Amino acid sequence: MLPGPGSSESPFTPDLPAPPIAREGWPIIAAFILISLILSAAALWWLGPWGWIITAACAALTLWCIWFFRDPQRRIPAADHGLPTIVSPADGVICDIRRAAPPPELGLDAATADAMTRISVFMNVFNVHVNRAPIRSTVERIAYRPGKFFNASLDKASEHNERAALLLRLDDGRPLVCIQIAGLVARRIVCRVKEGARLATGQRFGLIRFGSRVDVYLPPGLEPLIHVGQPSVAGETILARLTSTAPPPSIRSAAPIPAEAIP
Repeated sequence: MLPGPGSSESPFTPDLPAPPIAREGWPIIAAFILISLILSAAALWWLGPWGWIITAACAALTLWCIWFFRDPQRRIPAADHGLPTIVSPADGVICDIRRAAPPPELGLDAATADAMTRISVFMNVFNVHVNRAPIRSTVERIAYRPGKFFNASLDKASEHNERAALLLRLDDGRPLVCIQIAGLVARRIVCRVKEGARLATGQRFGLIRFGSRVDVYLPPGLEPLIHVGQPSVAGETILARLTSTAPPPSIRSAAPIPAEAIP
């Protein structure tokens, strides 16, 4: 049972332990180290003391690679004002909030799709790139679609870029969509889960390499609790509260929500 207002129970759920470096990064980090050693040795052999400049540059790139694939523990909120929370799936900045329908390949009916609110989180190359489940749910469908590699901060990235879309079914039957979108320099989307998998709030489910974006489509009737330009922390930043009842679809407009109207 989730803690309610005034409860003495912890408002956080435990984060499952994991290595501090995402496993998808291990071979890339190993390659960076090997190439750096070779280049440094060659530079010191041919350039003498000047070779230390190359050595320092190689060390800096290797340290950045290790930093990029870091996977820190998070404090995952279990409830907010007594209601289950939908948390951010990615570190970064909230770059867009608007009424929008999820990709058609997920097969949602038009009434439900048109009533959803899309929240976009842009990740730069210095953010943690491990993605986490927004809420406890079941993976109902996964749809991968190849595409282009526009800058992930642009709105057209949601439609045209390479993506992996997850249709999540909440415990009360409502749909929530989470989409991993490749960015300008990203060339690899990793989705660790399969259809039918059960996810806990804040559970790691994938990662995108080297700059990208994650879109979350809230169930119909939910209002976002964040605003454009706000920093986001995967598994911690609350995007919305899950109301106790599922309201019927009522909002059909795909027009952007004015930033001043977002709480």
